[in-house]
Amino acid sequence: MPVVAVDADLTGSTTTKKLADAGFADRLFNCGIAEQNMVGGAAGLAACGNKVFLATFAVFASMRACEQVRTFVCYPNLNVTVIGTHTGLQVGGDGATHAAIEDVAIMRSFPNMTVVQPADAVAAKALAHAAVDFKGPLYVRLHRNPVADIYDPATYRFEWGKANTVVDYGTDMTMIVSGILLKKALDAAEILKEQGILVRVLDMATIKPLDHEVVIKAARETGAIMTIEDHTILGGLGSAVAEVLVENEPVPMQRIGVQDKFGESGDPELLYRDHGMDVDSIVAKAKELTARKK
Repeated sequence: MPVVAVDADLTGSTTTKKLADAGFADRLFNCGIAEQNMVGGAAGLAACGNKVFLATFAVFASMRACEQVRTFVCYPNLNVTVIGTHTGLQVGGDGATHAAIEDVAIMRSFPNMTVVQPADAVAAKALAHAAVDFKGPLYVRLHRNPVADIYDPATYRFEWGKANTVVDYGTDMTMIVSGILLKKALDAAEILKEQGILVRVLDMATIKPLDHEVVIKAARETGAIMTIEDHTILGGLGSAVAEVLVENEPVPMQRIGVQDKFGESGDPELLYRDHGMDVDSIVAKAKELTARKK
């Protein structure tokens, strides 16, 4: 199946220009600043038998072209991978208009759409290879700035619909994380361990379909669940996990993320602190959560 890419005048920011630089300029279609047309074109290319990778800022993919993704890609179940970049508060200086904090909620509501989010560059590369053979609509959520690698490229394997247990210190609580805040969760887990609270940390790279089995198992074995995401707590990872818990294994739960607010312009680390998404806030909320078990 031929592989092609479409972009909306962001070939530098999304790095799709590397496809042309590698000698495949005939497989890259720059649609200009016309995201709705771009999605329509991607659907047409997919309907003609191509594997299409569509890349743009997540606010444009999930909102400006929302109807087109729903009706032209998801409804006919086409092989289009939508790559939404520059997501969450990590966008920082780009401000509220470009900080996509609602995109997961939108994309996971569409039938046929699979939603994934890697935690580091190693996971992103593994996911990119897996996406080539993926069949159907796929939303890949990426951030903007570099983050520390958590995984070893020699051993990491991406598996669709399966969470990865990153650390398992004990049975006091479980942190379920998707995306780049995994590093903050791991740092918080280390601090909590030193203070006598033993945490399990799960990387939920696939948000839809969610790994129900691992969520229920964590609830039964640790008795408290915290979700952590660079996204609004409404409709994202926290909501997905809560849906599973309330129907199968209700336990005390805490959602860490943007609390029904818009993003802001500023240094990402300061924004995380102001929104209660930094390591210290995670530690404090984890203590409150474990106290609710007693």
